[in-house]
Amino acid sequence: MLEIKSGADLEDAVVGIGKELGLAAEMQVALGRRIWGPRRHIDVVFSRPSKASRLGVECWYQGTPSTDEERIPLLLQDIGVWPICGVLVVHGDGFSPGFITFVRRYGQVIELEDLDTWLRLHFHLPLKGDA
Repeated sequence: MLEIKSGADLEDAVVGIGKELGLAAEMQVALGRRIWGPRRHIDVVFSRPSKASRLGVECWYQGTPSTDEERIPLLLQDIGVWPICGVLVVHGDGFSPGFITFVRRYGQVIELEDLDTWLRLHFHLPLKGDA
């Protein structure tokens, strides 16, 4: 996996994981407006060519400590109004201690290292180790 130093790197890594599983990926998919007004673009939308299932993925990289993470609960509310299922993939060393544990309670936050298994379950693909 490539070294991740930015949000764009994280998006590329997310797309790469999905493509390794045979999923189609579209990036920066326009979808109306966010609940607070600005135009919305979903970072990555995965689909499985043989199924009518889609999954939207927002990517959040935080390499250094910042108060930006305070916007994550609002982003999760926005994901909740999408017309497709959606999740937030997070990565980086800049999150406050305990913050990822706190936002996991929303049920839509996935750490990058867990994405492969999550996508396999969501798209009904064989789990690693399955025959």
